[in-house]
Amino acid sequence: MDTLLLLLPGLGDSGEDHWQHYWLEKFPNAVKLKQGNWDKPALKDWLKRLNQVVESLDSPIIFVAHSLAASLVAHWSINYVDRKVIGAMLVAPADVDSSEHTPDSVRSFAPIPLQRLAFPSVVVASENDSFVSLERASFFAEQWGSYFINLGKKGHINSESRLKEWKEGQEILENFIQNVVCNSVRD
Repeated sequence: MDTLLLLLPGLGDSGEDHWQHYWLEKFPNAVKLKQGNWDKPALKDWLKRLNQVVESLDSPIIFVAHSLAASLVAHWSINYVDRKVIGAMLVAPADVDSSEHTPDSVRSFAPIPLQRLAFPSVVVASENDSFVSLERASFFAEQWGSYFINLGKKGHINSESRLKEWKEGQEILENFIQNVVCNSVRD
């Protein structure tokens, strides 16, 4: 059974210039989670929707989360258990605890859970992300038990970063799947 990439956009959804949109078109095993309200997110609603989708799928799942969705994954991991979820790639995790870095509309996601995730994960961050400091992203990775990757200066790793298909991200995902997820599935 093929592993499914469940793409989890953050606040405002990921538009046509976002790497998640390109990945959805490129990978036949990619599915995008659709939320009811992209601009006024409510943690309770987003968690419920994510869990409904996870429960409806039959394949092993890797979360590919961007920004606010990284916090969603952390919340999901402490509230739900589903052995189909075998890993997570958490890109540019927004610091929902910081009014300096994130808007008030995401405050229902605070405080961000700092427990170890129930599955292998990798956090990918940028040195000049306006939604999270590199130090804070590294701290999240440490708390979640995630491997940490510093991309250098790539902004919020979103549409404005002009990454298109984001080949570097594809390599990170491929390496993560081969080196981390496959090894944990064998254990």
